[in-house]
This record gives sequence, C-alpha cells and structure tokens, in this order.
Amino acid sequence: MAENIERMAEGLVIDLLKADKTSIPVFLPGETEYERSVANANLLYRFTRPACVVQPKNVGHVQTIVKEAKARNVPITIKCGGHSYAGFSTTDKGISLDLLNMNRVKIDVQSNTGGALWGYAYKQFVNNRMDGFIINGERCPTVGVGGFLLGGGLGLFTRSFGMGCDILKEITIVTADDTDTSDSAKGKLFWALCGAGGGNFGVMVEFKIYLQKLSNKDGSVVAGRYTWFPKSDKERTKNTKYKLMDKFIDTMNDFYTTRWPDQVTIDTSWICDLKDTSSELAVRFLLYYDGTKKDFEKLLVDKLVGADKAENGGGELAAQLTRRTMSEKSTRFLHETLVSQWSEETIKAFPTDPTFKLYASFVFKNDLEGIKKITSIIREEMAVFKSQFAGESGLLQVTWIHSSGKASRKDRSASAFRWRDGVYQTYIMLDWKEKWMEGEMRAFLKSLTSRTLFLKAFKDKLRPFSIMSRAAFINFPDAVLSSGTAERTYYGNNTKNLRLVKQQWDPDNFFKWKQGIKLPQTAEKTPAKAKRRSKTPAASPIPAEAFNAFNMSPGASSASLGAGNAFNINALGAPERDYDRRDGLADGDAVSSDDESPVNKQELTDELATKQWETFTLPPARSLMNLGSRGVLRLTDLGF
Repeated sequence: MAENIERMAEGLVIDLLKADKTSIPVFLPGETEYERSVANANLLYRFTRPACVVQPKNVGHVQTIVKEAKARNVPITIKCGGHSYAGFSTTDKGISLDLLNMNRVKIDVQSNTGGALWGYAYKQFVNNRMDGFIINGERCPTVGVGGFLLGGGLGLFTRSFGMGCDILKEITIVTADDTDTSDSAKGKLFWALCGAGGGNFGVMVEFKIYLQKLSNKDGSVVAGRYTWFPKSDKERTKNTKYKLMDKFIDTMNDFYTTRWPDQVTIDTSWICDLKDTSSELAVRFLLYYDGTKKDFEKLLVDKLVGADKAENGGGELAAQLTRRTMSEKSTRFLHETLVSQWSEETIKAFPTDPTFKLYASFVFKNDLEGIKKITSIIREEMAVFKSQFAGESGLLQVTWIHSSGKASRKDRSASAFRWRDGVYQTYIMLDWKEKWMEGEMRAFLKSLTSRTLFLKAFKDKLRPFSIMSRAAFINFPDAVLSSGTAERTYYGNNTKNLRLVKQQWDPDNFFKWKQGIKLPQTAEKTPAKAKRRSKTPAASPIPAEAFNAFNMSPGASSASLGAGNAFNINALGAPERDYDRRDGLADGDAVSSDDESPVNKQELTDELATKQWETFTLPPARSLMNLGSRGVLRLTDLGF
C-alpha cells in the first residue's frame, strides 16, 4: 500500500514537472538521457533506478523541482559529478536531480554554477591565459565542483592555500523551506555548508571562489609522477646484508614523517595488482610544488637523501623524483599534466569500463611510531590479498592524500569540515570485475575472514591510527557506516552544531539520505514553524569576530580566504583530544567498534561547546541577497 502511494506521488510530480511552462528537462527510464545519467562506474550501484531524472538549466527550475517534490513528499537525490564512492549520488526512489546542465564557469574572481566539473574551470584558465594563477580544485577533472567544495575541498594546493571551502566567497542555495527567514542564522548555514553541505540543507546552484596567485616569481608549477616498484628480497645480492623490502619500508616511513614546506604536496598510492607478479607492491608518487625546479631538487636532497643511498633507499627515491618532475606554466599543468597524473582515477570514473569498488577512509597524522605500524599493516594486508585472491583479477590500493599545511592553521571548528590537522587523508579502494567476488571482497575489507579467526579486518586494523580512532573524510565515504556513526566519523564534535543548523534550515528533514545530518532529538518535540520564528533561534550565527579573519576586498583575485590572520577562534565547539595510543581511547569512545556510542565525557564537551556557541549576538543581516523568490539564498563569506 505504502509503495503504491509513493509511486502515485512520483507520477504526479513527474506530470507536473513535464507540464511546467519553463520546460524543465525530465527523462524517464528507457530514454537516452535517463540511461546516460544513471550509468555508474561502480557496478555495485548498477541497478539504481530513480522514478525520473531531471536536469534543470537554471535556478528557477531547481526551485520548481524542490517545491513540487516536497509538497508531495517525493525524495530528491542530488547529483553533481556522480563521484560518490558510496553511491550517494544514486537512488532507487524519487527524483535524481542531475545538475549536468548548470555547468557555466566565468572567471571574475571565479564563479562556478553548481553542476560544473573541475575540468570546465581548468579550461577557462587556459582560455584566459591565467598563467601564475591557480585554482585550489580537485585532482580529478571529472569531479563536480559542488560535491568537492561542500565536502570541505581537499585540493591540489590545500597545503598552500587551505581547504577548498576556505576560498569560498559566496554560495547560492535553494532550500526546501519557504517560510519567513528573517530570524535565521545565515552565518551558521555558511559554516555548515563548508564541509557538511552535500545533500543536507538544500541544492547548491552557484559558487564564487577566490583565485590563488602562486608564490614563486615565475608563476610556475613543478609537477611529476613516479611509480616505484621496489625490488623484492629475492633480488638482493650476496653482498647485501639487509632485506630490500625492509629498506623500502624504512624509506617510506621516513618519507611520511618528513616535515615538508607548505608549498609541497606529494600524494602517494600503494598498489597491489593481482596481475603483477613481478613485485610485492608498487607505490605511485604524484607531486605538485609552488616554486622553481632548482628549489625543489634541493628540497629532495635535504629531506630524502641521507647517508644511506643503497637500493630501495632514500637516495634512489630522491633521484627518481628529481628526474621525473618538470616546471611548467600553471595553465599547462591544469590542462595537461594533471589529467595525465590522475589518468587511472579519471578512467575509473567513467561508466564505459565499470568495475566493482569498495572504499573506506582514515585521517592520519605523521608521528613515526604510528606511521611504522600503518605501513607495516598495509604491507601485510597486501601480501594476504595477493595470496587469498591469487589467479584472479583485482586491485587493492591505499591512497594517501597529502594535506594539513595551511589548512591546519585554522581551528577544527572553523568550518564543518573537522579534520584539518590530519596530515594524510587516506582511503582504501578494492576494485574487481567478477561479481561473484563481492562477498569475499567485503569480507576482506570489513569482516573476519577464513584466513584466521583471530585476525582483524584491514579496516579495523587501521582505524585506531585515525584521529580520535574514528575520523574519516566525507568525500571518501564508507558506505557501511550507520547514520549516527557517520556523523561522528566525518564531523566529530561539530555534529551537534550541525544538527542545530539542520533544524533551523530543514526542520522537516526533506533533504534526507543514509549518512546525512540528523535533526536534534528535541526537534521532534517543538513545531518547526514556532521554532524558526522564535526570538532566540535554535541556532545563532557564527560570531562576527570569527569572520574578520576572512574579511577581504571582493575583487581580490590573488588572495585566499583567511590569507591574512590565522583563524584560531574556537567559536563552535570544544577541542577534541587526539587518539591516545597508550590507552587506546578517544573522548571515551571504544577504539575497535564501528558503532561507538558517546559517553558522558563526549556529551559534556558537546554540551559545553553548544552553550558557548548559542551565546553570541546576531550580527546585522547586511550581506544576504534575496534573489526575488523564497527559498533561494545567496550567502557570502561573511555569512550574514
């Protein structure tokens, strides 16, 4: 009965949208555009079939879609680039709102519409010959601008300029709520969108972001790629006293604990390909440096080359990285080199050659003892993977995205994105083609397997080394996390404040998805409209003094948000205690559980932080621009 009612509601909304005089593009199963839109590079989501696909061309279209869908309780799933590792841009119910057509890019302190891919933005840099400038965007050009920024934005030059959300100037959002918003907390909504905006509060239809000017006088980028296939212990000579793979591991441990300047970003991927039997594993290095080639080579010598220059040692790595990097104009880097560097990931993102994929992510710091244990676990698990799936076709990859740097200069509560001080945002990817292997692959990643009843899964082994023994990056989501666990995993102590923003802006929880922000428990007890019109809103804005660190002239194309003063104001939450390796606990939570429950200590810090957060005075609503219709808001970097 309930399913029939849902189908009737979906059909009614489809008819209304098709009849709309503004000609909203609506596609049904079997139509070419529908099939093209729902096609997915991850075969785990090959059977997701929404009632329809809509591809709005402007803000008015988005408004109409949201209005009609909400009126009939038909769910909407927002799709920008479709890169969600956990399939959250796909759906079996309701409407798939595909922002494909909203892809215009204009360089004027950079404005992007909601459905643009980073490739569109990079192309404009080339067309406008913006040498010496960079945009702190995604590594893979086919990733959507919206999903990237709303998840916090772990960019190419995050270490140099901060997170992608730190360079946001303005966001235009279509909300589900068309009630009077005169008492709303606009600043907190902008804060929430910077790291937790994906699918939680509305549909983002336009972004304006600041360009960045490279610091070196040549305005060039040093970039390169090197894949290292370390020699196995079987290849060592009689004169070699040490094991070659041990030397390789020592080199990688030194590499990960090196304190690199903010201008240096070096991503790495450990790769175990079942087809490759010549080596135990491989490591791919991808480099980006804001400086000259000469300075970069000097850095490599200083940081990597010690007294030991033997095979599989630091001297060998430094020599190869020096050889395989070059300096070039920033536009050529964006247009050409970047695409080549991430070619494997780009190809995997296209549905023309789909495979099955599973992911899990972590946020690591780089203390030596922790790094030693992490690399040891990865090597061990890759050996098990090769043994367990020998003769099959598959890939185990562990990618370390180099972060921290300038992003860590701000407090964790400066934006909804919480894990700024993580040096490596790391994810595991399992990739295979035969569908019968799905159960075994899931077991390898998450469950206890037949290899031994006492051995923990790969993911569970690495989890204790993540910040607070649970941190993960929302843009590298883990599909198996429950809703409550996901919030704490992605947002930490920001969770409670995010729920207050949710209550303020989406009190009916229309924008709802599996790992989305939930409403506070008290929201169910208080009528939404009365709550919103209260003289003391449930969520008050971020303090004006906190935003002073972002204050800059709107026309400055060469500066980033927060480029002046460091943002150290803990305005929205209490500091979290990092994972204590001696007792194995973080804020009272159990280390080994995926579903850890907060205990009194966690509740207390959240409660204190929330009380502090609600005492600030509402600043004047000076920068909010109404676009002439309810439910559409334009929020600036000042947020008010």
